[in-house]
Amino acid sequence: MRNWAGNVAFRARRARTPSSVAELQELVAASGEVRALGTGHSFSTLADTGGDLVSVAGLPRLVEVDEQAGTVGVSAGMRFGEFTGALHEAGFALHNLGSLPHISVAGACATGTHGSGHRLGSLATAVRALELVTADGGLLAWERGDQEFAGAVVSLGALGIVTRVTLDLVPAYDVQQWVYEGLPLRQLYERFDEVMSAAHSVSLFTTWRTDRIDQVWLKRRVGAEGPQPAAPRWLDATLADGPRHPVPGQPATFCTRQDGVPGPWHARLPHFRLEFTPSSGEELQSEYFVARSDAVAAFQALHRIRARTAPVLQVGEVRTVAADDLWLSPGHQRDTVAFHFTWIPDTAAVTPVLEAVERALSPFGARPHWGKLFTMRPQDVSGLYERYEDAQRLMARLDPAGKFRNEFVERYFPR
Repeated sequence: MRNWAGNVAFRARRARTPSSVAELQELVAASGEVRALGTGHSFSTLADTGGDLVSVAGLPRLVEVDEQAGTVGVSAGMRFGEFTGALHEAGFALHNLGSLPHISVAGACATGTHGSGHRLGSLATAVRALELVTADGGLLAWERGDQEFAGAVVSLGALGIVTRVTLDLVPAYDVQQWVYEGLPLRQLYERFDEVMSAAHSVSLFTTWRTDRIDQVWLKRRVGAEGPQPAAPRWLDATLADGPRHPVPGQPATFCTRQDGVPGPWHARLPHFRLEFTPSSGEELQSEYFVARSDAVAAFQALHRIRARTAPVLQVGEVRTVAADDLWLSPGHQRDTVAFHFTWIPDTAAVTPVLEAVERALSPFGARPHWGKLFTMRPQDVSGLYERYEDAQRLMARLDPAGKFRNEFVERYFPR
């Protein structure tokens, strides 16, 4: 059994898909070693285990909108693309979405996965409450405001297996999407905040081969004044003359509509459509997060090593994420810029390049995405999080026997 990218071969002796919470509780209580698996879109060994690999995708489907509270309760194994349409029809929306509608709610939140937006937090910042199965098979619930709640949301699956997540809602909205090509780096360096705040969600795509950003994806909310036309030129970039895929050579039919025609938030905020294979389909990924105040300097540092990155890179993406208070979130206590890399599917060729990227970003305290590839040492990662030791203690208290631990957790959060 492998992950979505095929670069991780799971060692689990059994793969289980319980059909009820009660069955999951019995399974966890009887297991000596167990890990939860979402949709398998992590590229690291975060979900690996030598014991039972458990998917919660088989739990009863739940989408419970509480209009008065402004929340929705969903079963943890559901993919975002499976319920966001129903939210829109009910008149509600999530504050943001990731680039893929294919990922599960619990898996995305547990790893600090995000979309883009100058004032928008990661997907985990929408979590109002969660319920999980603990090591003894019991059920534990947390709500925002509870002690240690901020340590339970982005928990890397090390506290238990999440069964239900309650998310904050906002009123439904429409989005227009355009793609601009050829943004000069001088414009980005001089007007970075202007560029990244030009829309509700902004993504920069670059192959790190030239002095221009290949594509800028602008996703603008439709306001009270209605849909707005796009200018043919913007900051010396040119409006694309047709739909684009961020990875050169890939068909744009896989992507969400980009010609400025308004559409529901859930049909525009992701880059890719649920019915197609996301991104290139054959790839490795890594991502690093730096403070927004260091964005230009970090970009310039990466630009200087482009001769190392470009030969093994399919495309890079730059996004912004608002600060949050979640202990292990890459956006903890700082407004953040995320540098994402979609690599060729060759681990041996990519690994030394990861080391070069990490050296270039080291002066900026770059935090790695937990679910993607990185080579940073545990002692270097632990110093990047103020609440790292608190997270270690929470893991030890809820799972004293190490039932939910694996080599990844043991390496980065040793007991």
